[in-house]
Amino acid sequence: MNAEEMVRLSKEHTLYTWKASGTVEPMPVEHADGIYMYTPDGKRIIDFNSQLMSVNIGHNHPKVRAAIKEQVDKLTYVWPGTATEPRGKLGQLLASITPDSMNTFFFCLSGAEANENALKFAKQFTGRQKVLARYRSYHGATNACMQLTGDPRRLANEPGMPGVIHVMDPRPYNYSFGETDEEIVENNLKYLEEVIMYEGPDKIAAMFVETVTGTNGILPPPAGYLPKLKALLSKYGILLVCDEVMAGFGRTGKMFAFENFGVEPDILCMAKGLTSSYLPLGAVGLRDDIAGYFQENVFWGGLTYNSHALSCAAAIASIEALIEDNLVENSYNMGQVMRAHMDRMIDKHPSVREARQIGLFGMMDIQKNSKGESMAPYNGSHPAMTALSKFFGDNGLFTFVRWGSFMCNPPLCINEEQLGEAFEIIDRGLEITDQAFEG
Repeated sequence: MNAEEMVRLSKEHTLYTWKASGTVEPMPVEHADGIYMYTPDGKRIIDFNSQLMSVNIGHNHPKVRAAIKEQVDKLTYVWPGTATEPRGKLGQLLASITPDSMNTFFFCLSGAEANENALKFAKQFTGRQKVLARYRSYHGATNACMQLTGDPRRLANEPGMPGVIHVMDPRPYNYSFGETDEEIVENNLKYLEEVIMYEGPDKIAAMFVETVTGTNGILPPPAGYLPKLKALLSKYGILLVCDEVMAGFGRTGKMFAFENFGVEPDILCMAKGLTSSYLPLGAVGLRDDIAGYFQENVFWGGLTYNSHALSCAAAIASIEALIEDNLVENSYNMGQVMRAHMDRMIDKHPSVREARQIGLFGMMDIQKNSKGESMAPYNGSHPAMTALSKFFGDNGLFTFVRWGSFMCNPPLCINEEQLGEAFEIIDRGLEITDQAFEG
């Protein structure tokens, strides 16, 4: 099928998300390999966002393709009440790479489903119905997860599930809890404890956090925040749920992001890098005492595709590829290279305000003046950002430009030369935002 027919049929017969479908101009993709995508006419495009921060091992990995083909010939699907080899082996593998206190996993088909079921586990285990979540967050597009989500995508989906208490992050959008990490942590947790007091500590089941905030800023937590947050929550019997749908499986230079910060979650939510998106799969990891509760008590939840054999086989191969190819280490090492490129962009381009990264999880912020005001307002746009996005696409770089920022989340198999190739395009593109910079 040629590019024109791909686009025509997709637009005529399918719906797109987060935009009015009639305004979408989708990119036609015929195949992909490593860090590159290819259009039907042969144009090569650098995948600088790992699609949706999810193709961690890169496209078209032979190990995962072979595992999927082998499993197709053996067993694709049986109902969730069965035991299968991929289900058992994946559970065992995840137990070997998560904390010693986490040995039991529930499998679903997406990150949103993982968070939905984590809600059920937390509420049924504690007997409480309220949950804490942060404003600078995204947890998925299902009904309950849209309410957990703090960013503006929540607003059109309200009202939804009751009982979600949103709180400010350690680094809110237009507010400061302090100058140093120590001040920020102390003041944010003091504020959070007061919210807990108002809402009734014995009514709150869990707090959901993205270990590193994803689309709302790529925000690593300030030093000391997560261990002190866990201690505060534990004081009131509130579970810490780490949403690592984006941040897990090597993205931050560690297998899981929480390993960077000296904390262990009570419940861990996974997807995306779990299979590197070769097939849909999500997972919820449970601390042993929580899992033990459901050995004696019914878990009131279930899915037709729970523990899908084909998806579990893909996950095993993807995790093994991540380990065998040393991609977690490469994420850390190439993260340092990416950091150097980012710093060079800050020094060269007056419109670049800030860049953040941990491993290969990064974002660059664009400013419109020397006061540091964002080029685009919160939940808004700016012609220069629209032009920057178009320039990236026209010049063979795929990533997301959102408000006054753009994302830098390449597959973890990227090398130094390929990072240089990507930042050469970024360097030229930033001339557009420099022209809009007001001085």
